[in-house]
Amino acid sequence: MRDLLLRGAALALAAAATSAAAADSRHPLVIELFQSQGCSSCPPANANLVAWARRDDAIALNFAVDYWDALGWKDTFAKPEFTARQSAYARALGHGEVYTPQAIVNGRADVTGADAAELAALTEREDRGAGGPEAAIEGGAARIGAGAAPVGGADVWLARYDPAIREVAVKRGENAGRRLPHVDIVTDLVRLGRWRGAAERFELPPKPDPRLVDAVIVQAAGNGPILAAVKDSPE
Repeated sequence: MRDLLLRGAALALAAAATSAAAADSRHPLVIELFQSQGCSSCPPANANLVAWARRDDAIALNFAVDYWDALGWKDTFAKPEFTARQSAYARALGHGEVYTPQAIVNGRADVTGADAAELAALTEREDRGAGGPEAAIEGGAARIGAGAAPVGGADVWLARYDPAIREVAVKRGENAGRRLPHVDIVTDLVRLGRWRGAAERFELPPKPDPRLVDAVIVQAAGNGPILAAVKDSPE
């Protein structure tokens, strides 16, 4: 199964490398994957995400949702707040329902996360967020610079995730008998506050595990477009 993940990563990385207008580490793309261990279509999407997880110019976030849990297997990483985030995106993007695997780029548009070429094409079309405020993580806090805020302001989110490849042996449901690898699994999602255009500082909760990575996202209220994002490094 790890070989499948690495093969998928190689294909996705090759597709992503074709972009002529790459993001940079100061203005990274934010790719959010919503998936479940109970969904038979999701393993290829997890494989695609690993390519983006390796890039300095992207923040890849893997959200496990819980609405597949009633079909025979309870996802070991799922939390209701991750499902709530996906549902908020469905409203913001004008979708009638949620689905897996769903990949959302910069909070602006979505594709089926299982298709590496389709995901790469979307990243080429999307604004890299260079017009947003400067963002940094330092001294146990997120610093958001001054800039033009959208009407209603922007939410400042902390997504804390595990950058390691984690494998799960699924015993029931659609993926019964498979050992599924995951990367950049989000462990916590916390709203730090509201940014309204002035430079601000937001304290970060202590990390329970120094191997985790903190990603801070500045996003128009109501799960709108992502204006800025930054990630730190595991200790």
